[in-house]
Amino acid sequence: MAIDEVFQNPTVKSVHFEIRFPNLFYIEQRIGDLQTRIMDKFPESKLVLRRQVVFGDIGPEGKIELPHSDGDAGATTKVWTFASGEGVEVNVLNNALRLHSSHHKTYNSPQSTEKFRDMIAYVLKQFFEVASIPLIARLGLRYIDECPIPAKENKIFQKWYKTTFPLARFDIADATEMTFRTTVAKGGFFLRYIESLNCTKDVNSLTLDFDGYAEKVKPEDCLATTDALHDVISDEYEASIGPPVFGYMRKGEEAKK
Repeated sequence: MAIDEVFQNPTVKSVHFEIRFPNLFYIEQRIGDLQTRIMDKFPESKLVLRRQVVFGDIGPEGKIELPHSDGDAGATTKVWTFASGEGVEVNVLNNALRLHSSHHKTYNSPQSTEKFRDMIAYVLKQFFEVASIPLIARLGLRYIDECPIPAKENKIFQKWYKTTFPLARFDIADATEMTFRTTVAKGGFFLRYIESLNCTKDVNSLTLDFDGYAEKVKPEDCLATTDALHDVISDEYEASIGPPVFGYMRKGEEAKK
């Protein structure tokens, strides 16, 4: 069962939703209509031109920029960006729609009036009314959590986290970095999971990155699919943390003392 508690100090730092579809060459003509529809929630707007480049590895000397194989080294991608001013942003491309938030702290908890699911539903409704898309090639939901490490010791770390790291072989006290990455099938979907230990002179933290996705989704099934992906991610998050993390999220910094 998905976690629906709204925490005082959640570890989630950003949540991302994306749909990908075949290139729609008429998107640029529909952007103005979309902009007026979502302007009440996303008043800030801009057009970003992203240059497409390829980098070649030249060994110890680093990397150099190379032209595309098709010779179109100056190709650019247009990204129409709409921002709320409160940490929520919509990006529209000819072949994708992306929604990012560093503001939302719950997906669909009845305890909150600010649910990420509601924002997804709102943006999709407005987008589908201006752009007819018969099939979504890929739908993704991603959560990135930045988690505290109270002490860089195996025993304490394993109390806080149900880690994938081989600590019996590599003591966390000696580590400057550790990373585990996998992509697996989960309940008819896919999940890319990354666990990363980040150590600096002053701060130690653990990044938990859950990227769930589905392929070939009908537009009318987008929300139901996103709900299912959220359940998968929530279950995996709960399987990755120990009771002290829940205490930290409920009480904040004092739980680390």
